[in-house]
Amino acid sequence: MKKIVLASNNKHKIKEFQENMKDYDIETMEDVGFVQDIVENGDNFYENAYIKAKTVHDYLLSKGIELDVIGEDTGLCVDALDGEPGIYSARYAGDHDDEANRDLLLLKLKDRKDRSAHFTCQIVLVRADGSVEAVKGKTYGTILEEERGSKEFGYDCLFYSNDLGKTFGEATSSEKATVSHRGRAIQELLKVL
Repeated sequence: MKKIVLASNNKHKIKEFQENMKDYDIETMEDVGFVQDIVENGDNFYENAYIKAKTVHDYLLSKGIELDVIGEDTGLCVDALDGEPGIYSARYAGDHDDEANRDLLLLKLKDRKDRSAHFTCQIVLVRADGSVEAVKGKTYGTILEEERGSKEFGYDCLFYSNDLGKTFGEATSSEKATVSHRGRAIQELLKVL
């Protein structure tokens, strides 16, 4: 089984990659001993995903380890807010404070009729030899005025999926995986591996 490193320690992301890439041994940054913080200072999803993958790839090379590395950046883009929160989705109102992020989003959308939105997932693969592949996945929906379903992960309880006819917070993990931005991006990644 081919080993690939995912440049993340986010348990939700790791689980989704492992569930969707069963033919691969998905290792985390922690698994390979990478403990530094990665500064995501890119201007878009691609740049942030590349920064993550390249940083871990270079670390592995410095240790004499040649493995493919996946970097991923995801965000919610709301049309009426000119794409906000976008690349700042996880830290929109505070660093990884999901409840505060949702509250700020609802405040900014108050009295807005257009609540259309999409999630974007950008994956960048830096191969062991340094070559780069990039794929993207999107899923479309609407931001509800109140939370429905599990509040465990990001904006899922506010994002009403056009594909599922319910919020991601109300969907099972297998239902979400069939239509999610990350699931779709991973399917594109599998085509280039």
